[in-house]
Order: sequence, then C-alpha cells, then structure tokens
Amino acid sequence: MPEPRNELIQNRIDKAEAYRARGGNPFVGRFETTHKAADIRANCESLVAAGTAVRVAGRALTLRAFGKANFFHLLDGSGQIQVYVRKGVTAEADFEVFASTMDAGDIVGVEGKVFVTKTGELTVGAERLTLLAKTFRPLPEKWHGLKDVETRYRQRYVDLITNENVRATFLRRARIISGLRRELDARGYVEVETPMMQRIYGGGAAKPFVTHHNDLDMDLYLRIAPELHLKRLLVGGFDKVYEINRSFRNEGISTRHNPEFTMLEIYTAYWDYTDTMRLLEELLRATALKALGATRFVYQGREVDLGPPFARSEMLEMVRDALGLPQSVRLCWGPEGEEGARAALQAAPEDVRRAVLEKKGGGADEILLRLYERCVEPTLWQPTIVCDYPKSLCPLAKSKERDPHTAERFELFVGGLEMANAYSELNDPIEQEACFREQVRRREKGDEEASPMDEDYVRALEQGMPPASGLGIGIDRLVMLLTDSASIRDVILFPLMRPE
Repeated sequence: MPEPRNELIQNRIDKAEAYRARGGNPFVGRFETTHKAADIRANCESLVAAGTAVRVAGRALTLRAFGKANFFHLLDGSGQIQVYVRKGVTAEADFEVFASTMDAGDIVGVEGKVFVTKTGELTVGAERLTLLAKTFRPLPEKWHGLKDVETRYRQRYVDLITNENVRATFLRRARIISGLRRELDARGYVEVETPMMQRIYGGGAAKPFVTHHNDLDMDLYLRIAPELHLKRLLVGGFDKVYEINRSFRNEGISTRHNPEFTMLEIYTAYWDYTDTMRLLEELLRATALKALGATRFVYQGREVDLGPPFARSEMLEMVRDALGLPQSVRLCWGPEGEEGARAALQAAPEDVRRAVLEKKGGGADEILLRLYERCVEPTLWQPTIVCDYPKSLCPLAKSKERDPHTAERFELFVGGLEMANAYSELNDPIEQEACFREQVRRREKGDEEASPMDEDYVRALEQGMPPASGLGIGIDRLVMLLTDSASIRDVILFPLMRPE
C-alpha cells in the first residue's frame, strides 16, 4: 500500500503543480554546465579577476532566505560552492521562482560571475537561476546528515547527499579499483570476463544461489568464484589474467560478509605461491600509496603498516606458539596428525576447546584449523601471510612436493581482516578428479559447502595447464581497510537488507 503523503511532501508537490500551471517545467530535460564546484575553487583567482561567467548545476542545500539577499550551497559531484541570489541582480522571473517554488534539496542550474564575500567565502552571484528538478521529500535533520544506520544503508541516495564522508569513501573505493586495474595492466595482465551464471559452480567452499533458465529448462548457479573459468584461460594460452568480479554466496550477513561481494582474482602461469606473495605485497603497497599517499595509516584506532616486508608464518607453527606447545609435540596435517591434534586441543583454553568440539564431524585437520581460527586469527593485525593449509580442505591447490598432506596455500590478514587467499594451482587432472570425488563424498555425507564434480574442468586440465598460481583479494575488505570503515556495509553502495 502506498505510503501516505505528509504535509511537507504535499506542500512541495503543490509548489511544483503551481509552477507548472504558470508555464514552468519543474523537471527540465537539459542544462549545459561550464564548471564543477571543484573547478571554480581550483581556478578562483583567475575567474574572479576576469569576471568570467560560469554555469553550474547541482542540489541546493542550506537555504538561507533574507528577503532580497539569499544564499544557498550548491552540491554537485565534485563538492560544494555558495550561491548568492539577490533581487535586482538575479533575473526577475528567476528570483520569483526562487522565492515561491524552490526548497532545499531542489536541483538547480545557476549562471553568474564568481566573487568573494566579505566573510571570505567563494560565491557564484546568480544572474540566472533555473529549477531543474523539484524534490518532493525534504532532506533529513535540517541537512546536518543522515544518522540512523539502517536508514543510511536503505536510502543510500540520501546518505550520499547529506554525508560528505560517505561520498568520499565511495570515491576512494573507485580510485582503489582503478589503481589496481592500472597496476595489473602495466604488469602485462589481461582483464577478462567470465560467466556469473554457471551450470556447475566451484572455486570455493560456500552455498550458491540457484536460479532457473526457462528456455533451456536448466538450473543455474550464481558463481561463488570465477576461479575455474579463469584457469581454463591458462589452459587456452593466457599466461596472465585477472577479473574484478561480482560473486555470490548464500550465507550469513555480518560486518565482514555480504551475500554479493567484489573480488579481484589474478592468475599467473609458471609461478608458485611464493611468487604470488611478492605480487600481493607490491599490489597492496602501491594501492595504499595511491589511495592514501602513505603505507602507514590508522585502522579502527590502531596503526597498520604495509611498508615493511609482510610477516610469513606456517599455520601449524602459529598454533603451536599460541597454545604454548613444546617442539616435542608433532603437529602435522593428514592421518599422522591425530596425536598432535589431541595434544593441541588439550592445551587450548576450556572455552576454545568447547567451541571447537561443538562443530560436529571432521578429523585432525579440521580440529587444528578450528584451533587456528579461534586462537590465532583474532591476534593478526599487522600484515601477516599465513602459509601451508591442510590439503584435505584445499581441493584446488597443489601439495608441497615432499608433503602430500600440506597445500601450497596462503592467506593474508591485515587489521584483523582476512584480505587475500592464494594457491599454487593443482594442474594434475588425475589428482584433481580424485579431489573432486572426495568433495562429492563430503556432500553425500551432508557437507553443503563441498564442491560438486566439474568434469569439463578436469577435461581442460587433461589438455594441459601450465604450473600457475592464483590470488583472490577481497575488494570490499581492502576498501574497509583503506577507508577506516568498521563494516562491509559502509563500503558497499547498496548492501543487502531485510525487508522493511
């Protein structure tokens, strides 16, 4: 049922209708501008000295009416500039429109010369004023900013109008993404696009969203990752590829998770994961420098420094250190890790031990991984590369040459955020098929996040894929880090919300 109109909204609608009745158009089709607010500020001295007329357009904010002399700030995509509307200077018909029809929030076009007021504020003296779009809803809280978090996310358009810091966050997000793109292009990587709807999903442990193609009468999945298609391109002869992609996972919403999110995935032929570690460090340093002008900055009240070489540690040794286990206790992945896993579990605090055991199923690998997630991950603040995960839980990664139970995989943590994930890619088709079959067995036992069999991907590997390493960087979390944002919803323009 339509929301009933309140008095303020109806008053604005009435103004628009009265203006239309007088022959005016409250929704003009076009207005040609010569400058943005930022251009005027950047060139103020020459514009004032030359008496140059400018044409700007944007939203009218903070309207101050004093009868014959009036001011408002005009907000466009580059920032704000003050506008002066004065009877006798502004065209008579335009002044009448300002007085009778215009409200704060309306979108207007202004033509006039630039000057500096007695208080030192750069101002456009309006000689012509054109109402371009009448707004029916007033801006919130007398234009001092939209405060309610739920409303900010649901009505991002109002949030962007009223909160300058929010606009700055999303402008920086755009610069971060374009900077990553330029950096990879300069290194010889080719940007590609792969399907977002897939007949068989893969590339991660997650529940997919399901849709249906009517004409083909076929279920499809929104991709959880573009990984398997990008590696098909390695088979096809692309040695360096990347995709800045939208991926989808049908799972919970939190300050760090949104069901629709942005990833950068990069694949490089003839590399292993140690090469990718270097690439990741260089990319993040370059991105921080371009976005912030520095590699040292504050995130959520604590300093982060991307300048020095990132710390690198093996996961099992981090577990040993966190639990104070002696070297005599052997920690390893695979069937021989049972005794070490029991010792580690016994050394854990009671609340951690209880939380680990609450999750049903899983052997030593799962127990050690859960202990790491509970005891180590929350302590990682400065950039830390965590290496060498259990192969049993990494079906797409290559094993270490002398240890078939350890995967050549790493993750990067910065500021308490999991930022990136990388492998040396498994390119043995026989081993890959066996890994897929093990995942299928897991699914049959109830693991909804286990990967399905992808026979075409195995066929692609049978064609021959060069040794390679892949890297996935969470763009949303990187933007969180570089904009000092506590929640992923603060860096996604339109995060998924429950219905009102």
